[in-house]
Amino acid sequence: MNAVDLASLLCSRLCHDLMSPVGALNNGIELMADEQDPEMRDRCVELLADSAKATANKLKFFRLAFGAGGGFADAIDANEAKVALQGIFGAERRIELGWMVTPDKLSKGAMKLLLNLALIAGDALVRGGRLDVGAETTHEGLEIAIRGEGPRVMLDAGLREMLTNGPPAEGQIEPRAAGAWLAQALAKEAGGAIRLSEPSPEVLIIGAIVPRN
Repeated sequence: MNAVDLASLLCSRLCHDLMSPVGALNNGIELMADEQDPEMRDRCVELLADSAKATANKLKFFRLAFGAGGGFADAIDANEAKVALQGIFGAERRIELGWMVTPDKLSKGAMKLLLNLALIAGDALVRGGRLDVGAETTHEGLEIAIRGEGPRVMLDAGLREMLTNGPPAEGQIEPRAAGAWLAQALAKEAGGAIRLSEPSPEVLIIGAIVPRN
């Protein structure tokens, strides 16, 4: 497994997540073309607006989590990560977001690590719940803690293995594991590590440390 494989998986994950809202946009436009009833046309406009917003929110998140979001600056305003997470874990996902990140700015690597871990924990809340995202600077470096709690938490063994040990030498990797691969690579590159709580049907805790340079 190499960087090209990771890039391919990230692109596949992005395309998979954008397919639904972009498809809804296309369907809405087709309905608008044939619909004559004013009330139904207004409803179509609402659906188009919701789909456009969902698409923009996902692009904003993936730009920061996977891409070169933040421009050329070494540090990025931590509030950008908060806004990005709020965009994808809104009311429609039935996930309440708690934000406890104390640094005003995060390095690009730290922000990508935080966002990808939060995405993994949020995706594990298959029936909704609460996602708490925390980070603070200590004498060891930046400590990141993500806690997901809900009526049903599902994180399969493959993602757990990816987060702690990286990709397998051989075998197929699904696009949904791209974020876990990237997070593990970022933590390893920084000289840190990722830790996970024991499997539980209601709670998932993911921690990571980004050591001081």
